[in-house]
Amino acid sequence: MTARCPSLPFLPGYTFNPDIGRTNFRLHPQLDYLGPGNRGIRERVKPNMLGPLSDKYPSAYPRGETIEIPSWVAFDKKILVFDAYFNETLQEVRNQPFLMRKCKIYLYLEDGTIQVVEPHVVNSGCTQGTVIRRQRIRFPPPMDDNFYDILDFNIGFEVNFYGKVFKIVNCDKFTRTFLNRCGITVPDAIPMPDDPFVEIRGKDIKSMQPKKPKRSQTPSFAKFIKNDKKVLKFQAYWDDRKVPFGYLHHLEVHFYLADDTIEIKELQSEVGGEPGFLFLKRSKLAKLNKDLPPPGFDCPETILNVLGNSLDTRRYILDSLDCGRENVAYYCEKDLTIGAIVNVYGRQVILVDCDQFTKEFYAKKYGINEFTPIAIPEEKKEPKQHKSIKQRELPIWNGWGSHEDSAQNCRTVEPKAPLKDFKKFLQYDRKGMDSHILRFKAKMKSDSVENCKRTFIISAYLCDDSIAIHEVPTKHSGFPKSTFLKRTDAFLPGQKRFTSTPPLKYTSQQMFVGATLIIFNWEFVLIDADEYALRYMEIHCSRYPKSNIKLIMDNVREKLKPIYKDFVAENIPKDNTPLISYEKLRSKLCHLMGPEFTEQEMITIARAFSGVCHKDRYDRSKLRAVCLTVLKKRMWDELDRLGEYFHHADVVNCGTLTRADALKVMKGCRLPFDILILEKILDIAAKDEHGNIIYTDIIKFLDLSHCPPTDVYPTNIKYQLWWASEPEPHAGKKIDWCAFNKYLDLEDTFQEVLKDTSRDETLQGQNVGDEK
Repeated sequence: MTARCPSLPFLPGYTFNPDIGRTNFRLHPQLDYLGPGNRGIRERVKPNMLGPLSDKYPSAYPRGETIEIPSWVAFDKKILVFDAYFNETLQEVRNQPFLMRKCKIYLYLEDGTIQVVEPHVVNSGCTQGTVIRRQRIRFPPPMDDNFYDILDFNIGFEVNFYGKVFKIVNCDKFTRTFLNRCGITVPDAIPMPDDPFVEIRGKDIKSMQPKKPKRSQTPSFAKFIKNDKKVLKFQAYWDDRKVPFGYLHHLEVHFYLADDTIEIKELQSEVGGEPGFLFLKRSKLAKLNKDLPPPGFDCPETILNVLGNSLDTRRYILDSLDCGRENVAYYCEKDLTIGAIVNVYGRQVILVDCDQFTKEFYAKKYGINEFTPIAIPEEKKEPKQHKSIKQRELPIWNGWGSHEDSAQNCRTVEPKAPLKDFKKFLQYDRKGMDSHILRFKAKMKSDSVENCKRTFIISAYLCDDSIAIHEVPTKHSGFPKSTFLKRTDAFLPGQKRFTSTPPLKYTSQQMFVGATLIIFNWEFVLIDADEYALRYMEIHCSRYPKSNIKLIMDNVREKLKPIYKDFVAENIPKDNTPLISYEKLRSKLCHLMGPEFTEQEMITIARAFSGVCHKDRYDRSKLRAVCLTVLKKRMWDELDRLGEYFHHADVVNCGTLTRADALKVMKGCRLPFDILILEKILDIAAKDEHGNIIYTDIIKFLDLSHCPPTDVYPTNIKYQLWWASEPEPHAGKKIDWCAFNKYLDLEDTFQEVLKDTSRDETLQGQNVGDEK
């Protein structure tokens, strides 16, 4: 057996016999004694064929109880990765005594092989990549009998691979976890030392790079993504009334958080009546404005020259030094608060309020919770008319056309149609079922007995205050159904027609039940109104005081205070029902209130405290009899199919369906009923607490075998269920006496009167006793 020195060439004569001079040729024992009290046995095994015996502790489990898995299976694809470096001496480089080369050491656990790889570094001047190929590496002499193993690698260790000393400074997460599980403590990572070559090389590269212009003024893309569509909104004003013809400008300031730009819009002017316009377009607003900046003043980059002819080869030279650039301070979100004054190119704009999003933004980011709005100085001044300008006097109306048409032709040379109040027209024009037409029933007041018997319907159109009169035919009257007066303006009586100003005309506020209208010398008395007119006037009671129950009851309360005791005693119901007739209460109130009390006010009281309950013409039993008669006549026998459809539509299997789903199922089964009858069936069907239809009740309702009723005579049920065939009475024949007195709230006054009366009687009795 021969051996050789690694530093000498492998040539004849450079090898030697390691057994020369050896006197002990005994075999090493396989077992070793550890000492008294220790039961462990250390086995000396050979890790390789050529090396000496090494110490290895046996497994804690017996050999026969565990499955011996080879290392290349147990540690397949498991690699320990370490970060290391080694220094390479440089001889002829100034200020660079060595070159530090960073490497990665890979230890393959499956066979104990090692690989060293150097990552790529730009312009390093060295051959990079795999420094040492994957192989088992021996220790340097004189320990070259053994190979590097897992215990020889840790942070802070130095390993010598073929004369190159590698300093381990770090490892990856898997390596640290694996070593810790093996019982090996891994210290913290060691910082990589600075490489003088990289520092000097970096300075040289940086010095060769051209300077680029500062881009601090350009908003970042991250800021744009974060604050896109986020706008701070402020209400502001600009007082320009100090200059001639100036007025108070109501403004709305928008601050865009994405790029710190400001946009100002002017709201509609109340003085001039002009629509709002854009006060300041969206741009950055400088705090100080000496003069108007030239074009391109706020560009982020300055171009010095353009090189190249075509668009493909064209390039630009930018000013990296920013020569002549001024640092301009622009308004940002921190400068905008309630009460702040914003200088908009010499115009002092004062912020007075902000929206809810702006309040939440400042409260979250800056902790501001005080947002008290500032009052806008309002000063309503009538525009002063110049002395030389006089009110134009129109000529007297000559009777041709309308007053508005004649006035419009006098104002302009070119004939134009008269202007209408389109705002009022759009507000009070017909909207769906809301017609905005008030209809009143009227009688003609005339010396002729035949005319007094005639009945008319007066329609008041709210969109233009026009009036139309239609005559209702009466049997054997001799007056057919016709249009008595087409839709036109009805002027108030006693006015001069031929004037320069148009006369006043009747409006809906002057029409109420009991009013007298003189229309073109015809006198009409309004005796009734339809349900829509009464309901509309009650809803808009601020414009119709005759339908304002609060004002009416306040007047009644003032009149009843002195005589409330007698009034209650005379009108209290005698029977057990707390109801009083309409005629009885009307006669008492008319006598009490005087001639100013109108029929419209009495109708309003009767409608507010009505004691009549409206009953349906068809209850459940009558409607079921009609429906079952129709089913027999049409021979409909698909009740089981209807039940199946109901169960199929009930996905949750809760026994109920919504009204729309139940109607859809009934239509799908082709029930021989009109839609009005189906709606009525759904109205009377049983419902749960949420208002859903219990469809088993509908099946029982249409079951011919369950309590069959008596057949009924054929009737036009479609017409009978139509809402117009059964108008609701607007004034109840009976009035709830308890509700009427409760609203008056004069019980305390009545009790005080009783106490005063009893006190007076007691005092009189005491005086009589003293006299006796």
